[in-house]
Amino acid sequence: MRIMSAIPENFSLSDLDARTRSIFKSIVESYLESGQPVGSRTLSLSDGQRLSPATIRNTMSDLMRLGLLQSPHKSAGRLPSQIGLRLFVDGLLEIGDLTPKERSGLESRLSTAGEAPGKIFEQASALLAGLAGGAGLVLTPDEAESSGSVKHVEFVNLDAAQALVVIVYEDGRVENRLMARPAGLLPASLERAGNFLSARLKGKRLTEARAQILSEIKTGQASIDKAAAGLVSQGLADWTGAESSERSLIIRGRSRLLENIDAQADIERIQMLFEDLERKQELIELLDQTEDADGVKIFIGTENPLFSLSDSSVVIAPYRDSEKNIIGALGVIGPTRLNYARIIPMVDYTAQLVGRLLR
Repeated sequence: MRIMSAIPENFSLSDLDARTRSIFKSIVESYLESGQPVGSRTLSLSDGQRLSPATIRNTMSDLMRLGLLQSPHKSAGRLPSQIGLRLFVDGLLEIGDLTPKERSGLESRLSTAGEAPGKIFEQASALLAGLAGGAGLVLTPDEAESSGSVKHVEFVNLDAAQALVVIVYEDGRVENRLMARPAGLLPASLERAGNFLSARLKGKRLTEARAQILSEIKTGQASIDKAAAGLVSQGLADWTGAESSERSLIIRGRSRLLENIDAQADIERIQMLFEDLERKQELIELLDQTEDADGVKIFIGTENPLFSLSDSSVVIAPYRDSEKNIIGALGVIGPTRLNYARIIPMVDYTAQLVGRLLR
């Protein structure tokens, strides 16, 4: 049953009185714990409530009219709506920090992956799936995006067909790449191309300065000859083009989404979610939205069109390189009744660990 919200614009939980907020909070917390509709009598018998079932029913009706609660059946208890869940997560959810023991456990389990980035991503995805009870997602870095800021570029003549480009990064790493050498290119043009790129790339990532450099060449503003300009354009295309992108999406723990299914509606929802998880390019675009987020980002239900039919939530956080640039994201996907208070700090700290291990 879909409930249309009657919430006024700019409505917040502070617009509710203390008793209504307390009842709403108890309903949502009970639902997140059990996954079952909450009845007025059950709520009146719970710890901390000293209200009659009739009083609670009246408050539930008010929350229904606002669109914060919904009822799966006429005689059933109440569930939080998507809007209600969002308001709860934003305004009432109590998120604690991980304990030192929990942090140590995450560090220990993730460190078993070793130093290979691929193993780190695989372990992080499986770890999140196991601890959160959903599927774990890891979006790996784009090779060009994760390279870091450039300090110096130099072209070295090898023979009539090839040149070697040496890229030195701010963090001390050195990368050597072979590239085809344009016919008739003189050694002086190689030097000019290196100086030109070094001046414009210093302190920037390749992808960050690419558009400006190519614009200078196209408009004739670049102070280099035609042969050197061709070499620079060719190099930027090879280093930052779509074909060099090595982004991938790692998903582990799909089977955990099948746990605790006890209704046909749950089976249909999980089936739709599995279909959504196969649309990896759209999932990559979803995780890319962390690039404008300072920390953990949460999508509930239809807040993201990809999961609008499967009634799922996604909790994601970015991880960063040594220069604090966002290079990827990881998270958890599961039913909207995820244990947000536990999962949010877990996803956030795992993202910090992955960034640290990659560095």
